[in-house]
Amino acid sequence: MRLINSITKQQIFYLKMQTNIFLLGMSGVGKTFWGKRIAQDLHMDFYDLDEVIEEREGKKILQIFLDKGERYFREKESEVLKSFSNEQGVVLATGGGTPCYFDNLHWLKQHGLTIWLDEPVEKLADRLLSESDNRPLIRGMETPELLSFLTVKLEQRKSCFAQSALHIKSPDNLEKDILQKLEHV
Repeated sequence: MRLINSITKQQIFYLKMQTNIFLLGMSGVGKTFWGKRIAQDLHMDFYDLDEVIEEREGKKILQIFLDKGERYFREKESEVLKSFSNEQGVVLATGGGTPCYFDNLHWLKQHGLTIWLDEPVEKLADRLLSESDNRPLIRGMETPELLSFLTVKLEQRKSCFAQSALHIKSPDNLEKDILQKLEHV
């Protein structure tokens, strides 16, 4: 089943030739899942920023954090993000903190359509709990600590996410909201 089933060929052409789609939001919200579906439906290339960083560094994100620290990771993240400057027609799932460091948010807004995927921290915690050992910022956290951490991080990042062109509170609205945005481009 296609996620985006009523988009016109003209809209697809516009997206592929003029726009990148950048998915923003907290860890666990589904940026990679939804990004792959959007890219497939719009015949665009998909990238997960963390996966690109891992490929270029030859290490998992967790290992980068452990070996070189968060500051190094954030610098590398910004560098890799901006390596997409000449790309058109890509869907990119950003890291949870990507828009909140350096001038990444400004860059994202200048180079494509920014979409904030947003869900309650309780849902995020449920998804992230089983994989917390692989995520450096939540490594080893149990539910109460994870909920507290996610609540604080969301509050810190909300002003960045809120500057997105689209704010989608439920993936059920994703198709409709993207199509409405395209009608006004």
